[in-house]
Amino acid sequence: MALSPLVTVPALAQIATLNEVIVTARKRPELFRNLPMTESVITSQAIKSANITSPRDFIAMVPNMTLVQTQNVGNAFVTIRGISQARNSEPSVAVIVDGVEETDPEEFAQELYNIQQIEVLKGPQGALYGRDAIGGAIIITTTPPANHFEGSVTAGVGNGPAERARGVVSGPIDSAGTLKYSAALNFYNTDGFLQNAFLHRKADPYRDYSARLRLLWEPSDAFSGDLRLFYDRVQTTAYYYIIPRNNEANPFASFTTPPDANDVTSPIQVNNEGTDNRDVIEIPLKLDFRPGYGTITSVTDYDQTKEIDTGDAYDFRPIPTSIAYDYFFAKIPPALGGPLDESQSQFIRTRSWSQDLRFTSPSKEQFTWIAGLYFLHKERFISTDNIVDRGLGVPAVYETPIVDPANPFATNTNVTFLADGQKSNAWAAYGDATYKLSQAWEIDAALRYDEDEVRNTTRTPPAFLALVLDPSAFTGEVRTHTWGAWQPKFTLRYKPSDDWTLYTDWSRGFRSGGFNQTGVGAVAAASGIKGVNDLFNAEIADTYELGVKGEMLDHRLSVDADVYHTHSTNGYFFVYLASNSTQNLGNLNASYKGAEIQLTAYPTDHLQVYAGYGYTDSRITKMADPTVLGNQAPLVSRDTINAGAMYDHALGGGLTGMARLDFQNIGRTWWDPQNSTSRDPISLVNLNLGIRGGQWTVTAWSKNLTNKIYNAEFSPGGFLWRALPRRYGLDFEYRF
Repeated sequence: MALSPLVTVPALAQIATLNEVIVTARKRPELFRNLPMTESVITSQAIKSANITSPRDFIAMVPNMTLVQTQNVGNAFVTIRGISQARNSEPSVAVIVDGVEETDPEEFAQELYNIQQIEVLKGPQGALYGRDAIGGAIIITTTPPANHFEGSVTAGVGNGPAERARGVVSGPIDSAGTLKYSAALNFYNTDGFLQNAFLHRKADPYRDYSARLRLLWEPSDAFSGDLRLFYDRVQTTAYYYIIPRNNEANPFASFTTPPDANDVTSPIQVNNEGTDNRDVIEIPLKLDFRPGYGTITSVTDYDQTKEIDTGDAYDFRPIPTSIAYDYFFAKIPPALGGPLDESQSQFIRTRSWSQDLRFTSPSKEQFTWIAGLYFLHKERFISTDNIVDRGLGVPAVYETPIVDPANPFATNTNVTFLADGQKSNAWAAYGDATYKLSQAWEIDAALRYDEDEVRNTTRTPPAFLALVLDPSAFTGEVRTHTWGAWQPKFTLRYKPSDDWTLYTDWSRGFRSGGFNQTGVGAVAAASGIKGVNDLFNAEIADTYELGVKGEMLDHRLSVDADVYHTHSTNGYFFVYLASNSTQNLGNLNASYKGAEIQLTAYPTDHLQVYAGYGYTDSRITKMADPTVLGNQAPLVSRDTINAGAMYDHALGGGLTGMARLDFQNIGRTWWDPQNSTSRDPISLVNLNLGIRGGQWTVTAWSKNLTNKIYNAEFSPGGFLWRALPRRYGLDFEYRF
């Protein structure tokens, strides 16, 4: 039930620290062994020994949790206990970095470095973390500034080829040590790992530049200020999908080839490499006032994300063999440049300002409580479009389509263009109260109300609105809707001894709804697709849970287990409508029943082993299409296995050797409500071998060691996204 045993990944000789991991799941520090909820904790030692450099790395260590990164760098779908997300939707988990929530899911996929601890909470956490915590919450704590000057530099090389460079410095600024800083720079570059069979080069080059600066001011015990600056720039590619054909010579086979999530024989063969550039800026400020009767916390945050991606379009083939050239645009005369193929572009810009103000009572009391207010203002613009493709590259289209009135099919003009602007104001009031009935019994009650008002304005120019196939749509059309819900959580904890905790809880999560394009409902109905409308509803998830965690054998064996039952109303599913080139969300109800268990053991002071299993059985209980009732919910993996071992030992001469092996098995996975195809179980292995000296460490590593070839995603319409093959490299770190 939780991967909490990952808290037992510190240096193996320090077994005495097993019980001293501090977590902040309830917005106050407490020992992990006393926490009455399912949580996985990955410490800084585990982050280093497992070579965790991205979200996919730590998610691979958590039972009943999977990640799909697809289409473009900003699209990363987290599925936790069956609760999933979709393109351009609200996330399934809240992500909190140093006490500040990320307000845009496009930020999630980023390089991880200078990280002290990662906590993964499972089950609805909306009572404390709000409307995006319907499946859980991820709490990331960066390494705080040091009391004395220190730093490190890391350089690495790998296949691809790839290179990495990183530098971190930290220490006090003033002589009294009240103002401290931590600064980090990171660079990663690779030519890629997936071959484009048509262009004869890699399909997925990737370059990332990022920087973190943290200033911590603690002039007295009564006040502290924490300012963070983060910038990330990613340059990569997008849309290198694969749509298999059972007869490659027949373009029309794209329509008749049965969907198959296990097809790994069809190559990537897009004729446009495309681009994908994403910029992220985060500026949060956290202030803590401690007047003596509690803590008053103010968190102010500004986030900005811009992403422009271009690439090939359906059915992602060279121009002469594409279905667009041979069918959709085959009748365009040569005088107008026909026949022709299509490419595509998407632009997303998001800005948000948020303010969280709360009071936390002293922790060492029989009765403790938290009360807070939260406000978020968010502005978002998105445009999606198709462009004439004659093999001359793909232009980046932002807020204005490319139009040639004399020839609508001139080179690099827009065939379609849809754009929307959104402004939303969300607010919440929340509270949490904990009462210790006795040394053994504790009750916790939390409640939060979230309300989200969204105003959507159609920015599509009139000339392109006809393609939506709704005569009522018009440029400047404003649609407004407000979603809101109460999110309660009740927890009962029983500690029969200091080493064991039993708990049960009931919690509710809420995820806001949104808008599809005007007229989408009619288009979907005409295409035979049910459950998709102009508006998709907010989701509510109710979860009942029973869990136990404890330690035995002189703290050398850790056990963590739970069972749960979740009922979701108006969960999301994704539909792409080819007739008007729109990406849409629909709603369905589903139930999720499951269990998790994790064991971690220290057979010796130098060897740590762990094994975990997660199981989720999902069933669609209600949808506009009655034929899918009883099917598995979209993006759900039936089960997961996570296991591994780490061994370290002195080699003599002041050197220590380390070996770590991590194994992940993702069970059968379904992708759409119709369960049109499922991916077979896949097994992945990571290996790290290192030698540590007094101030340096050399590590040889491999991810997907056995070179398992599989598809990371199957998207309705037959779209396949190929997962990364084997990667390996050598890193050198020097500490000073």
